[in-house]
Amino acid sequence: MREGQWPRGARRPPSPLAHGHRALRAALRPVTEVLGARRRLAWLNEAGMRIGTTLDLQRTAEEFSGFTVPELADGCAVDLLDSVLRFEEGDRTGGPEAPRLRAVAVSEVPGLDLAPDPVGEVSLYTAHRLVRTCLDTRKPVLVTRLEQSDFAAVAPTAHAADLMRRAGVHSYLAVPLIARGVLLGLADFVRAGSRAPFTRADAALAMELASKAAVCIDNARLYGRERGHVVTLQRALLPRSSPATPGLDVSSCYTPAGDPAGVGGDWFDVVALPSGRTALMVGDVMGRGLAAAATMGRLRTVARTLMALDIAPERLLARLDLASRDLEEDQVATCLCAVYDPCAGAFRIASAGHPPPLLTGPDGTTSFLDVPVGAPLGTGVIPYDPVDCPVVPGRGRLTLYTDGLIRSRTAGLDAQLERLRRAVGATVPGDGDVCRAVTGRVGGDRTDDAIVLVAAVRPLGPGGDAYACALEPDGTAAGQARTAVREQLEKWGLEDLVDTTELVVSELVGNALRYGNAPGELRLLRHERLSVEVSDSGPDLPQIQHADVSDESGRGLQLINMLCRRWGSCRTADGKVVWAEQDLPARAGAPGPA
Repeated sequence: MREGQWPRGARRPPSPLAHGHRALRAALRPVTEVLGARRRLAWLNEAGMRIGTTLDLQRTAEEFSGFTVPELADGCAVDLLDSVLRFEEGDRTGGPEAPRLRAVAVSEVPGLDLAPDPVGEVSLYTAHRLVRTCLDTRKPVLVTRLEQSDFAAVAPTAHAADLMRRAGVHSYLAVPLIARGVLLGLADFVRAGSRAPFTRADAALAMELASKAAVCIDNARLYGRERGHVVTLQRALLPRSSPATPGLDVSSCYTPAGDPAGVGGDWFDVVALPSGRTALMVGDVMGRGLAAAATMGRLRTVARTLMALDIAPERLLARLDLASRDLEEDQVATCLCAVYDPCAGAFRIASAGHPPPLLTGPDGTTSFLDVPVGAPLGTGVIPYDPVDCPVVPGRGRLTLYTDGLIRSRTAGLDAQLERLRRAVGATVPGDGDVCRAVTGRVGGDRTDDAIVLVAAVRPLGPGGDAYACALEPDGTAAGQARTAVREQLEKWGLEDLVDTTELVVSELVGNALRYGNAPGELRLLRHERLSVEVSDSGPDLPQIQHADVSDESGRGLQLINMLCRRWGSCRTADGKVVWAEQDLPARAGAPGPA
């Protein structure tokens, strides 16, 4: 044996250099672990800022999957329970059957061609798949190295398993999404190529990140559920359909805000009034959420009741202001009311702090009406000033809206109003849904509810479905009214109603002579029913009296109540009107539109 050589089989002592490297690694290991822990904490802290930036379920899941690729994995898929996507509660107790999930978000590094469950479709988790184990145990499932037999238990289909093998996927991890003790879904990850496989430390890190993301997803679910409740209540409180309106074709649409915080107090209504008049109302409660929706519903109910008693929009707003002060403390609302009279061919409009309506003229030009803007409802600043606006039947439109249609973060109010004016002018009534066309053309990033109400004026009918005449202010008015009724009903082919209508109009004129100073005007309207109306300047509304057998008066309204389908009275700017309606004979039917 030469000098310096070790005997065969003898263990050579480590060199001083190798011993130094090991000692250095041992000394640096605590430093490396600290640096790794700090990096993980910094990454998790960044996740708190980049995941859950909105309260949208889809967006939150996409942020979660996108954040993990490529830092944690080469591919990530997020599936959520169907109940969570419907904003209902997740799986709290578990069960023998796997919950129903849908693919919500998928992220992959460029070039990684896999075939996960398509977004939006139901994810199939059979008993042999590893994801099923994750759902059942609610614990992470880690496969550090995938064997050939493991791909079938990871991929949703045989084709997807083949693609995973070709892409070089070699490691798999699945973690449940649990928030507040409730299972919301799961996320699974893969690594491919030369990247190191998943470790237990990676699984712990993924669980920590999944718990943060699950809370964000659950917050989005809760917020979506609240928004759904508010929208459901809002739609339930709004009218489902518009009544038949003589001389008007009314269309409307309600668009809830994309932001759940913006849903709340917008409302509208269409009310049929005596003798073919129609009241159009839009309003906006200054608030959000369930409280604003509930206030809106009460305001709409009060407004309908008041409109049945007084058809002057300025007095309606004044009464509504008084009523709104008792609904909620410090609760105010804007409102615009327009009453259309088909006989006069004009709108009477009053505003309580609401944006101005638009009028489209016979030549198609559209402009904002100069309506005096009163104080919002609930502020106690009354009265309100009305404005009369004549329109041309068949060639005019009035458009009412709420400020959610023109509110925008990026554009000024003047620009939005001009955009709305052009949108209304470019919309033709025959082009389908006018209101939704206007809403779509205005566009913008609306953060509030939006309502559009369009009333297109049309002629009453080819045969003249309305008749009006002034009555003499003396005892001859009853005979004059009976003659007018007989002649007009014969023209309309309603001879069967002549006797009853003559009796009704005689009672109405007699009451106007006795209690209303003198009769003013007689109106007849043929629409779905035959309406008779007599106006006078008296301040008191008539009521049915209890008449004894010996009484010589007090039976007129009782008689009208027996002969007619319904009757009523309401105030006007000059006094009041008393009206009565009768059903048309079956052979006569209601006249069609012009």
